[in-house]
Amino acid sequence: IAIGALVPAAIMSIAAANLFTRNIYRVYFRPRYSAREEANVAKITSLVVKFGALLFILLVPTTYIINFQLLGGILIIQTLPAVFLGLYTNWFHRWAMVIGWAAGMISGIWMFIAANFSSVYVFNIGGQKYGIYGAVSSLILNLLLAVIFTPIFRAAGIASGKDVTRSTDYEEAIPEKAEPLPEALA
Repeated sequence: IAIGALVPAAIMSIAAANLFTRNIYRVYFRPRYSAREEANVAKITSLVVKFGALLFILLVPTTYIINFQLLGGILIIQTLPAVFLGLYTNWFHRWAMVIGWAAGMISGIWMFIAANFSSVYVFNIGGQKYGIYGAVSSLILNLLLAVIFTPIFRAAGIASGKDVTRSTDYEEAIPEKAEPLPEALA
C-alpha cells in the first residue's frame, strides 16, 4: 500500500505545488516573478509535499490511512453542491449552501465515527436495516438544507451577496516580453 500510495502522492504534490505557486505565492507574496522563480517555488513546494506524504506513509498505521481515505470521500463530496451547482445556477442562497455544507460535514463525520470508522452507515427504519454510503446520506442532507433554507433566507431579506466576477477574471495577463524558452525551463 505504501509504495502504491507514492504515485498518487507524487501527482497530487505537483498539483498542490501548482495551486500554491499560482494562487498563493503569486497573489500574496510576489505578484511579479519570472518563470524561473515560479518553477523553483513549484519544485520546492512539490518536494515538501512529497516529503510530508512519505512521512505520513511511514509513520501512520495503514488502517488509519485507509480510514482517512474513506473519510476523505465522505467530506469531499460535501463541496459538490456549492461548486457544481454554483457553476450552473445562482438560485441558491450562499448562507443556505454554507448551512448545508456544515451539516453534511458534521453528519458525515458523525456517521463515519458511529459506524466504527466505516464509510457504510446502517440506518434502522421500521425494523429493517439499510446500509448506505455515509457520503450519500450526508450529501442528501446537505442538498435538502440548501433547498429549504434558500427561500427562507430570501423571504427574510438576508442578503445573499453579489457576484462580482468579471469576464476578465478568467484571462491571464500575457507578458509583454516573454522569456526565451531555454531560460524559462532552466
